[in-house]
Formats: sequence, structure tokens, C-alpha cells
Amino acid sequence: MSELSRKELFEAYQSLITSQHTLLLSTVSESGQPDISYAPYVRDQQGVFYIFTSELAQHTRNLLSAKQASVMFIQPESETHQLFARERVTFKCSVEEIASDDLIYEQQLTALQDQFGEIMTVLKSLSDFHLIALKPESGLYVRGFGNAFDINMIDGSMSLSL
Repeated sequence: MSELSRKELFEAYQSLITSQHTLLLSTVSESGQPDISYAPYVRDQQGVFYIFTSELAQHTRNLLSAKQASVMFIQPESETHQLFARERVTFKCSVEEIASDDLIYEQQLTALQDQFGEIMTVLKSLSDFHLIALKPESGLYVRGFGNAFDINMIDGSMSLSL
């Protein structure tokens, strides 16, 4: 495995995620065209990422039609010693739009407001915005060359990827 314990690896990838307020978002259009974007997010206790995004954005239309996405959190370039092996965690996610009458909707909008402030008051008033849940189904944590670890989404345990 690595010189780090499973617990230390878990804490390291969690720390990378929580150190960032946005996630990189990879989606695909109905015609199969790839798109990459980003979005501010909040995360719940179960590890689900929530974004509040406009249907004017290509990634929103892609998310609502394809119901799948990949997200990535990556170490900033300024903090890495080797650009070819930046620390990163990626998740393949299923996508669910949260209806405005769902209890989770208000909970997550409140969490977004707490995290990002008054801009959420404006965004909540716009009819083209959707609350989207990105539910990780599989994950990969890369610490550098030869240090890639699959993330078990059920219990958070890790195993070395080959």
C-alpha cells in the first residue's frame, strides 16, 4: 500500500476536498460532447455534493439530461512540487435534481447560504436555478506517481489501484 495508514489516507483526501469551495465538474451533452466546468458546492454527512446552478449553463443541461457526472478536487499548482503528479480525488457520480418542495432543498440552500453568503438570496429568486445532488458511486484518490487508491463508497475504505 502506502507508507500512510488507511485512516491517514482517508483524512488526507477528505482534507483536500474540504480545503476547496468549488468542485471541477465534467459532464456530457445529449450529443456526446464533453464539457468541463466548476461549481461552488456544499457536502452533506453522507458525502453527497450539492450545487445550485442555472439552466443557462451547459453543465446544468447536461446534468439534467445525462444524470451522471465526474467531479474532481485537485491540489493547487502553487502547492505542488510535481505538476505531473498533483494530488487529486475524483468521483463518478449519479445526478438527482432536488425538487423545491423536498425537505432537503431548503436544508441545502441554507447550507449554501451559510457557506457563500448573500449571493444565495439573489440566486434563490431566479427561476432558472436548480439544486442538484451529485452522489458519488466510485472514487479515486491519487497522491502522486504510483500512489492511486480506489475509494469504497460504502465505508470510505481504500485499496491500492493497479
